Amino acid sequence: MSTTASSRGDQIEKVVQIRRCAAVVKGGRRFSFSAIVVVGDGRGRVGWGYGKANEVPPSVEKATKDGARRMIAVSLSEGTIPHTVEGRFGASHVILVPASPGTGVIAGTGVRAVCEAAGIHNILTKSFGSTNPANLVKATIEALTSLRSRQDVERLRGVPLS
Repeated sequence: MSTTASSRGDQIEKVVQIRRCAAVVKGGRRFSFSAIVVVGDGRGRVGWGYGKANEVPPSVEKATKDGARRMIAVSLSEGTIPHTVEGRFGASHVILVPASPGTGVIAGTGVRAVCEAAGIHNILTKSFGSTNPANLVKATIEALTSLRSRQDVERLRGVPLS
């Protein structure tokens, strides 16, 4: 599934997945749609949202609002992440590895959407297990929440790491 991106003000929105559901009723089939959207500011804040409606645009709008409410702060260092980190959600498993400047975002569709919305410019990723885009997005965000900067670790331990 391809992602589509738009920018509203200072927010980056990327539609990761749109699903169609059909309910058979007396007059035929009644369709409803669900959307998964990744929302970020490109400066270290990212979130994902889920929305359902009878048409595609309202479902994307609802998912965008949900994603904006669920945004989390991500620890970044010079356009990449401070250290290697793993994330799991369901049967999806994602490994994120920091990369040197000029590498770019080496990732699949769902993981790429999260990294670009968060403002990560150089990263290597590998996904294992299920390739369900929704679970990959959730696993990636779970991995990004467990990131710690050098200053965070020094403060938590109470000793400088010099």
